[in-house]
Amino acid sequence: MLYNNLSSYLKSKYGKRLSKICIDGGFGCPNRDGKCGTGGCIYCGERGAGEHINGTPSIGEQVAEQLKRGTPDSLYIAYFQNFTNTYAPLEVLKGRYDSALIDERITALAIGTRPDCIDEDVAKLIAGYKERVDVWVELGLQTASDVTAKVINRGYNTEVYRRAAELLTSHGIPFVTHMIIGLPGEKEEDTDATVDLINECGSWGVKIHSIYVMEGTGLADMYRRGEYLPPSQEEYTSLAARAIARLRPDIIVHRVTGDCPEGLLVAPRWNKDKNATINMIRHKLEERDLRQGSLYKK
Repeated sequence: MLYNNLSSYLKSKYGKRLSKICIDGGFGCPNRDGKCGTGGCIYCGERGAGEHINGTPSIGEQVAEQLKRGTPDSLYIAYFQNFTNTYAPLEVLKGRYDSALIDERITALAIGTRPDCIDEDVAKLIAGYKERVDVWVELGLQTASDVTAKVINRGYNTEVYRRAAELLTSHGIPFVTHMIIGLPGEKEEDTDATVDLINECGSWGVKIHSIYVMEGTGLADMYRRGEYLPPSQEEYTSLAARAIARLRPDIIVHRVTGDCPEGLLVAPRWNKDKNATINMIRHKLEERDLRQGSLYKK
């Protein structure tokens, strides 16, 4: 196996494939409402990474609608995806998480959030769900560089990610780290540094995203002004293959690219062919005789 992909991990653990129920939890973001910034990260759209979700008025309705498509023996992951899903008072968080766990076929709860929205009380609340389902938290790091963080308007420094990782680990909560390849100004050494930080901080999983320019974002404005050019498919797949080879061997790779919703993509056009990108990454690993962990540095 070239890398520890999520599908293989889940099949090994549960004996079958798990379907993901992507949920719009109705949360906001401190990088939009003025708490730590406004406008959000420059690549983030108006749905806060939830452009694929057709939200309905309640969480329970969203979950129930997707459960209808399955069978009695199907298994599911309830994934709170868009915006910051720990950004609310504890009683609100509990009510919304509980609203998603309405069927015994839901065996995992995944919560996407920002590292600056993880504290002791939130970690304790999330840890409490481990008795009912498997739980993990997804942290939007994107880059280890505080210089790049300012360019993309991330709204927190990298030390905040370290503290969130330590806090989640202390409560026995696995976490997945999101990283983006191709951010403005970044080079191979920046990608290396991000992977090294993910390794160091004990991440259980990783999502490697290809940068894309989406309509209605600050990055789209930069692109149109000629201030930013996304990487070519060749450049991206080379960097992604190197990142995978540099990862700790035990990390679960949840994804190796990103895809923009149809109709919102500005650039690059190759982003529309997700399977081709994945296949190119695999080919580059094979031709270089690399696999996950080959370039890992302890």
